[in-house]
Amino acid sequence: MKNVAILGSTGSIGTQALEVARLQGDINIMSVCANTNVVLAEQQIREFKPKYAAMMDEKAAKELKTRTGDIDYTLLCGQDGICECATLAQSDFVLNSVVGIAGLRATLAAINAGKTFALANKESLVTGGDLVMSAAEKAGVTILPVDSEHSAIFQSLQGCQGKNQIKRLILTASGGPFFGKTREELSKVTLEQALKHPNWSMGAKITIDSATLMNKGLEFIEAMWLFDLKPEQIEIVVHRESVIHSAVEYDDCSVIAQLGVPDMKIPIQYALLYPDRMECPTKRLSLIDYGTLTFAKP
Repeated sequence: MKNVAILGSTGSIGTQALEVARLQGDINIMSVCANTNVVLAEQQIREFKPKYAAMMDEKAAKELKTRTGDIDYTLLCGQDGICECATLAQSDFVLNSVVGIAGLRATLAAINAGKTFALANKESLVTGGDLVMSAAEKAGVTILPVDSEHSAIFQSLQGCQGKNQIKRLILTASGGPFFGKTREELSKVTLEQALKHPNWSMGAKITIDSATLMNKGLEFIEAMWLFDLKPEQIEIVVHRESVIHSAVEYDDCSVIAQLGVPDMKIPIQYALLYPDRMECPTKRLSLIDYGTLTFAKP
């Protein structure tokens, strides 16, 4: 049984992680942490019965305490509460899917506590990459990436004997909803259009960042830190179908890629169950149904 703390449990990644836990009998949710979504946090506490929960927002924490007064668990509050959930002695695995810079302290706390750690909070590496990777090396912690692109690279590196064998990483990008539009057309786009991603179901912030390709810039920085490579060793390729999630080119010019339907439950489950693989609640990939895979410069 794996005892898991989920930081950011009411967001897109967190809710899908709980969906995976619901279907996999060997995952026990030890704690859930959220920001302000009291209604969903209450539902999660009642279903998964964690020993601990934390709310970043103090007002939300008070409301949650009132709504769950009949349940036996410990409720924590604020950044300190999130970090406490990340370092619980009873937890052996931490998934950090907090959105934004708020996730950095919890990332460092979990790593310094020696927890097996899955990272879906890209700002931890974008803003504190040197701090995070140095702490992970010192603590002997392997960071399991949850972003689909970095999970694909991590999977494609299994069996790699050392980074000296790597020629480059190929980070794929869907191009978002505005691919191919002219500068004039882009000046007239709306928020609603930007929130309609062609392939992925994600939270609002990541969806907007994807529409502008800012998200790919952040993922570029993440990849540099996670895999200890130089900027010139990373290439971004627009791949509209989001079937090839990323790839690694080796010194012998062979390229190993990870493919699958665009569903975040696949990389989430891979991180949660690593190194095991089990049935995943998503569609199987049919290359025949896709027919053609396309590629373009960003």
